[in-house]
Amino acid sequence: MASVQIRDVRKSFGAVSIIKGVDVEIREGEFVILVGPSGCGKSTLLRMIAGLEHITSGDILIGDRVVNNVPPKERDIAMVFQNYALYPHMKVADNMAFSLKLRKAPQSEIDQRVKRAAEILSLTPLLDRYPRQLSGGQRQRVAMGRAIVRDPQVFLFDEPLSNLDAKLREEMQIELRQIQRTLGTTTILVTHDQVEAMSLSDRIVVMNTGRVEQIGTPQETYERPASAFVANFLGKTNEFAGTIEVGVQPARIVAGSWSAPAPAGFSGPVTVSVRPEKIGFAGADQGLAARVAIRIFQGNHWLFQCETECGPAIVIRQNDGMAQPAEGEAVRLAWRPEDMSLRAAGARS
Repeated sequence: MASVQIRDVRKSFGAVSIIKGVDVEIREGEFVILVGPSGCGKSTLLRMIAGLEHITSGDILIGDRVVNNVPPKERDIAMVFQNYALYPHMKVADNMAFSLKLRKAPQSEIDQRVKRAAEILSLTPLLDRYPRQLSGGQRQRVAMGRAIVRDPQVFLFDEPLSNLDAKLREEMQIELRQIQRTLGTTTILVTHDQVEAMSLSDRIVVMNTGRVEQIGTPQETYERPASAFVANFLGKTNEFAGTIEVGVQPARIVAGSWSAPAPAGFSGPVTVSVRPEKIGFAGADQGLAARVAIRIFQGNHWLFQCETECGPAIVIRQNDGMAQPAEGEAVRLAWRPEDMSLRAAGARS
């Protein structure tokens, strides 16, 4: 395994700038996910790491070697695409062994590596089948197996689970995480699925319009989003206009009728961002005045769309068997200061 360093990498097609100066350092053995909306540049960045796209400027290092001009086959990486790209006329074992046969590896080594990958991926009973005889999930595992047998320094995955149905996709997320943990190989995966990114990764790189918005652990990026874009892309969030009142000691942050001690480093107008599941219903004369507009039962939790004095808000409460506010009922919303994030009003979203 090896580290991957992306240093001020840029990519342009003519006058159109696609990647606008990206800096990311991925540690050995780390599972990092590039996530963002369609067109943000995440797949282009992955293809530049693989050597399938030329870099306009900047450097990409695998280990301590700059690979800008190194052909893909010499980068010691293995890539799994959204399309499984299996050879239909070859059995599973032959599909997995194909790259090793091209390298003219000894047959004993090929057999050993295919056997090991098949055991890791639970493919041993399927080695004599053809791709047409496999389910979607099994085909995806064969594609992974073809990458694993190469024993590369870095795995690259481009939307590998997007062709699977929701249930199978969830199962494969767990399997992929376990496989990466077993192998310990540095892994970079591209997805637009926020839940997938948070479920699988050690760290997330959130991208938007060719730039990195935030890098952090799933919990860091979710609990402390660096921008309105990150807050709204990684799940739902509520945003309220607030202000810091400095005429009192200690200074307080105020949003409508809700207030709390203000954190250091802020003054004047601010935007308060708080996740729906962090908001609770408070007692009378406490918290933000609101009215329940819509109440939706979603099995393990309730979702409330509320109208507040600071604008609309979403509240998610666990289904604990207790009575819940009815539609049209006046309520008060409150949250702990440590469960919110702040940014200066007018800061880049």
